[in-house]
Amino acid sequence: MRRLPTLTVFAILVVVAIAALLPFMWMLMTSVKTYGDVISLKFWPWPPFGTSAPVWSNYREAINLIGVDNDTGLPLFFRQLINTGLVTAVVVIGVTVSSVMAAYAFAMLKFPGKSLLFILVLATLMIPDDLTLIPRAVMMFKNYLNWYNTYLALTVPFMASAFGIFLIRQFFKQIPLELFDAARIDGAGHIRYMSQVMVPLARPAIMTVALFQFIWTWNEFKWAQLVTQDTNMRMISVGLQNFLQGEGGSQTHLAMAVATMVVAPIVILYFFTQHYFTEGITTTGLKG
Repeated sequence: MRRLPTLTVFAILVVVAIAALLPFMWMLMTSVKTYGDVISLKFWPWPPFGTSAPVWSNYREAINLIGVDNDTGLPLFFRQLINTGLVTAVVVIGVTVSSVMAAYAFAMLKFPGKSLLFILVLATLMIPDDLTLIPRAVMMFKNYLNWYNTYLALTVPFMASAFGIFLIRQFFKQIPLELFDAARIDGAGHIRYMSQVMVPLARPAIMTVALFQFIWTWNEFKWAQLVTQDTNMRMISVGLQNFLQGEGGSQTHLAMAVATMVVAPIVILYFFTQHYFTEGITTTGLKG
């Protein structure tokens, strides 16, 4: 009888997992179907239940349908993929560095107004992104920063994260102060102690922040569409939306091929970093 609750919970988790995976499996399967199999709603058109073969050429056809970058001659999909990878890498590095430094200051240093400043940082989490979207976009135009349609507009406004500061700061607060006292006896300053002691110990929290920021930046759509004009400056999420609104919208198998290529880097990264993500969330307390 004691195993009954455990089996019930396990069954519920299995059902939830299947429900979560089913859309991704359908997307992947549709991306290698023929157009006829898609419109006839065949769930499994391949052997042993069907006679069709996986159409891997859908990926090449979808990339060709998106178009070509006039500047480099590369397929536009790859140019937008490079844009997305570059912007994501810069933002992730910027957020990680700024979050670690700010979190260390809030956790270890003493300065006037620290508690008030930390509350103000947390208060920014309560502000909807849509509320600041237009003011930030206006700052990108010529009369202000003149960053419109540049990589600066896609990266600089996102180089700090209140969530990252909070999560890493909470992890830093759990590290015993005796380590800092021992480091000071050995002659280490704040920079050395932070880089050689605090950062290695807080690796799960830092990797969690980096993973979250990677996902948010890779999937960014509204801002990337608002502050860019040329197709060769846009990110892959905007390219997917343009593809769906154009010729590819009526060809579901090609649209799913593009969607699969957009989602694949996130899924692959998560499989390599999931243990950091789990440890970072479960071991970060609310001390302080």
